[in-house]
Amino acid sequence: MRGVLLDLDGVVYVGDEAVPGAPEAIARLARDGVPYRFVTNTTSRPRSAIAEKLARLGVAADADHLLTPAVAATAWLRRHAIERPALFVPDTTAAEFAGFEPVAASAEEGADAVVVGDLGERWDFATLNRAFRLLTADPAAPLVALGLTPYWRAPDGLRLDAGAYVRALEYATGREAEVLGKPDPAFYDAAVAALGLPADDVVMVGDDIRTDVAGAQRAGLAGVLVRTGKFTPRDLDGDLRPDAVLDSIADLPEWLAQR
Repeated sequence: MRGVLLDLDGVVYVGDEAVPGAPEAIARLARDGVPYRFVTNTTSRPRSAIAEKLARLGVAADADHLLTPAVAATAWLRRHAIERPALFVPDTTAAEFAGFEPVAASAEEGADAVVVGDLGERWDFATLNRAFRLLTADPAAPLVALGLTPYWRAPDGLRLDAGAYVRALEYATGREAEVLGKPDPAFYDAAVAALGLPADDVVMVGDDIRTDVAGAQRAGLAGVLVRTGKFTPRDLDGDLRPDAVLDSIADLPEWLAQR
C-alpha cells in the first residue's frame, strides 16, 4: 500500500475528541512520505471548518487534503449545466455552492436539481415533503445525494444520516439518486486520482463496513476497518470481509510498514 484514504468521524475523531493516537499516526504518515487524503460524507460543515477542527485536534490539514460530497456535487452540477438547485444542506455547507442560484427555501417547484445532505434535526415532514414536491414538479430534475451513509455516531448516540432521507425520496418518486459521496465508486476514483496512484496501491480506512470498506473494495482499493466510531462486533458476522481489522488508526502505520 502506497497511499491512504482516511474517513474522519469515527476514525480520526469521535465528536469533538481525537481518537487516541490519531494525530501521531497521521503525523507519521507525513514523515514517512505516505500520501493521504481525508474523505468524508460529512455535509454538516464546509471544508474550511473541517480543517479548523482537525487543527484544534492536532492534525495538520488544509482544504486540499479534504474531499467532501459538496465539492464533488458542485463539479457535477457544473458539468450538467445546472444553475438553480434546491439545496437541502446546512447553511454553512451551502457556502460551497457559491456561484449557483439556488431556489428559495420555500419553493416547491422550479429547481433544476434537488441536492440532499445531512440537515440533522432540521429534517421534518414539511422539509422532506418539500424535496418530494420539487422532484415531482419536474421529472427531469435529478436527485443528487451527498453520500448514502445511513447513520453516524454522535456524542449522544447513533443518529440518522443523509442516506436515510435519500432512500425515502427514491422510494416516493421511483427515481434513483446520483450519489456524490461514499460508497459511490466515482467518489473513490476522484480521491485516488488526487493521490496520483493506481487504486490497488491505495487503502481506505473507515469505521463503516459498508460505506467505507465495501465501497472502497468495489472501487478496487483495499478496505481496512477500525474498531472505533460506529464499529460493532456484528460488522464482522456478515458477508463483507475487510482486508484488515485494526483496533484504531493508531495501529495503521505499523500495519502499513508490514505490507
